Amino acid sequence: MIGTRSFMAKKEAVERKWYVVDATDKHLGRLASRIALVLSGKHRPTYTPHVDTGDFVIVINAEKVGLTGKKREQSMVHRFSGYSGGLKSIPYGKILERNPERLIERVVKGMLPKNRLGRAMFRKLKVYAGPSHPHGAQKPETLEL
Repeated sequence: MIGTRSFMAKKEAVERKWYVVDATDKHLGRLASRIALVLSGKHRPTYTPHVDTGDFVIVINAEKVGLTGKKREQSMVHRFSGYSGGLKSIPYGKILERNPERLIERVVKGMLPKNRLGRAMFRKLKVYAGPSHPHGAQKPETLEL
């Protein structure tokens, strides 16, 4: 058809909202996929693939996130230094005890694009272990999952 054009959002015209997600007893993967959807802007009708149209997401109570089955003991996070014998593996349960924010950040980051745009989306994620956060001035809305 002549004359019909697709809408393309401009990065200057994007209106960003702030959302709060309570991670208490939510399954990690389902929580992370919904957060990645909001960070990338795919929940909006104005989604444009080459523009960061997503919103800010604040996750509270990260320490109370749920893991199904034996993931607490069996699922591992691997780090490799580059040297032989330099592979370190830490189970999800130990990460949840030490630094629960890192686990949610890591899982969400894995669901975002691996490029400049994905890094910009990831910067809009704020994760806190407890129930309080310092973003009250932004008047965040509650996001139900």
